[in-house]
Amino acid sequence: MMGKLYAVGFGPGGYEHMTAKAIDVIKNADVITGYTTYVEMLKKFFPDKEYVATPMTKEMDRCRMAVDLAAEGKTVAMVSSGDSGIYGMAGILLEIANEKKADVEIETVPGVTAASAAASVLGAPLMHDFTIISLSDLMTPYSLIMKRVDCAGQGDFIVCFYNPKSKKRADYVEKAAEILMKYRDGKTPVGIVRHAGREEESSYITTLDAVKDAPIDMFSIVIVGNSNTYVRDGKMITPRGYEDKYGFANVE
Repeated sequence: MMGKLYAVGFGPGGYEHMTAKAIDVIKNADVITGYTTYVEMLKKFFPDKEYVATPMTKEMDRCRMAVDLAAEGKTVAMVSSGDSGIYGMAGILLEIANEKKADVEIETVPGVTAASAAASVLGAPLMHDFTIISLSDLMTPYSLIMKRVDCAGQGDFIVCFYNPKSKKRADYVEKAAEILMKYRDGKTPVGIVRHAGREEESSYITTLDAVKDAPIDMFSIVIVGNSNTYVRDGKMITPRGYEDKYGFANVE
């Protein structure tokens, strides 16, 4: 009997942010696998399930184990926070299943990614073209990361930074801000959300030229507005262009 393997994105962390599909898959899975921190988060909501957890940097081992369990005929849910197809486990699962030539059906279950969760806290900063860039150089060379930041600046994209800072990468977000200031004003709004969608959530709005002094850590999402983004009543707003096209004169 062929098993099934789900790559499940469970959102920012709160039960209320999980999709109905994600909840259904997790409830009906024989085994739930994932990074230790994520498994501990899910145990609060699904305490009676069987869990297999592995620490950080053991992603390949985790995926091979999940594929093997599914090959035994089990229904396996490999969980990721946010969306499993955005810096999550979906890609690695598909690669490893292909490498092993495993007779396993794999389905990706989307979730609310950190960019969406953070944007909802800040207001509406992602209303126009945007890009997501991870500042982690664990998988991507530093030079390539900063090249992408430069391209985003040239294109006037709103930029959402994942993994903005760590002990080893203390100044990467500052370097990225310096690059963006070649193309946009230093007073461009920047929104910072820590633990988006979780109980300990907090947010902070600053400007591009003050990023170096902002409270940013590895649990933060940083959203840099484009040249038209502004702040009103504590909310970041990026115009989509409706006012220019239709005007607001008739809005009551």
